[in-house]
Amino acid sequence: MTKSSVLLGVNIDHIAFIKKSRETSYPSLEQAVKICEQSGADSITIHLREDRRHIQDEDAKTIRGCCDKLNFEMANTDEMIAFALKLKPDFCCFVPEKRDEKTTEGGLALNELNKTDEKIFKENIEMLKSIGAEVSLFIDPNRESIEKSKYLGATSVELHTGQYAIDYELGNHEDEYNKLVDAANLANSLTLKVNAGHGLNYDNLGQILKLPHLNELNIGHAIIAESVFIGLDDAIKKIRRIIDNCD
Repeated sequence: MTKSSVLLGVNIDHIAFIKKSRETSYPSLEQAVKICEQSGADSITIHLREDRRHIQDEDAKTIRGCCDKLNFEMANTDEMIAFALKLKPDFCCFVPEKRDEKTTEGGLALNELNKTDEKIFKENIEMLKSIGAEVSLFIDPNRESIEKSKYLGATSVELHTGQYAIDYELGNHEDEYNKLVDAANLANSLTLKVNAGHGLNYDNLGQILKLPHLNELNIGHAIIAESVFIGLDDAIKKIRRIIDNCD
């Protein structure tokens, strides 16, 4: 078996949530990073939220200091831009954020931006690119969002697979999958890298791996949930095998 060209980013927010829930020094995020990388993760993904519900500022700095490649998910706010410029992650992914949501519920509402907001967004993207970070926008799979991502200066898009995951559970996911295919083809035609994530797990991953031009998947919740039963190392290796067998 040869390693697939599709990269795997492992989100460790849920490990940080366990640490945060008791304000303890464990579980060790450094150890989590080490296991993830040794088990097949190509990058580590974290989301520093405004409410700090899982990853904390010091956690982000610790993880940056010990991981090979860091994908930093962030809201488009002055606070997060300033933090990212100091953190210097390899990748920055802008995501929408609502204080009362359980998890990110959808892609960025790029078409609701006014001209002033667009100008600020473009400037923020350029600032992050100036420190060597690749910049991605987390979007729903539609033409308008992809074209706006290109206009704003993103280097890649992360297609929101949350609705696909919901429809997969209902056995009626083909329409949503076709939207993802069309979105991936359009993004590639505009020279945007194609990443995908949200709600992906061991059962619904197979078809997603058939998406054209797929560069990277970001998966967290499913891996951490499976690690409760088989350990983090085996949970990552299990999903890595699915990815590597997709060709």
